[in-house]
Amino acid sequence: MAGNQTSLNAARFDLPVNDVEQQATLEVETEEYDYSKRAQWLRAAVLGANDGLVSTASLMMGVGAVKQDIKVMILTGFAGLVAGACSMAIGEFVSVYSQLEIELAQRKREKERRNNGGKDEQEEGEKESLPNPSQAAAASALAFSFGALVPLLVASLIKEYKVRLGVVFAAVTLALMIFGWLGAALGKAPVVRSSLRVLVGGWLAMAITFGLTKLIGSSGL
Repeated sequence: MAGNQTSLNAARFDLPVNDVEQQATLEVETEEYDYSKRAQWLRAAVLGANDGLVSTASLMMGVGAVKQDIKVMILTGFAGLVAGACSMAIGEFVSVYSQLEIELAQRKREKERRNNGGKDEQEEGEKESLPNPSQAAAASALAFSFGALVPLLVASLIKEYKVRLGVVFAAVTLALMIFGWLGAALGKAPVVRSSLRVLVGGWLAMAITFGLTKLIGSSGL
């Protein structure tokens, strides 16, 4: 009798503990899965903003190597912003739409193999997880534009030529460090190494554009 009572008490104790452990495990897995999806999306946005920052700043620094007029620099940066945002949006839309078609074709083949003519909950969930080309295109264009606005806004506030170049360089440097840190934090990468890599890459892009444009401009071509 005492043995049976002990077994019942053990069963009453073990069952809730197992349920709590299973629930905690599911919650952790869900949180990690949601974080992973969110991190990938945010990291893509950070990379798009970094692309807009570097390409627009390089264009403006290149034009600034041969033209001191602030209007020319601003117009060049604005043209780079619009062209880059449109290019990013179109490229992302085409890429994601191709991915969507491939996934739809694959799921159609899997459905035919299952011979399942009806729509179940799993199928509805799979439709919700499909990539959205329009959303991806809009996000890429917005991210690129956000990064490109940094050198544009800074340059529009400074009329003195040499000061303007220096302030644009400093603002882009700070933004590159921030974007590098965000990309590393979201991608679980070493922060210092990733930030330096992004920073040096941006410096090289601006320096090469500035130097080559200066060389061509001074040669009289």
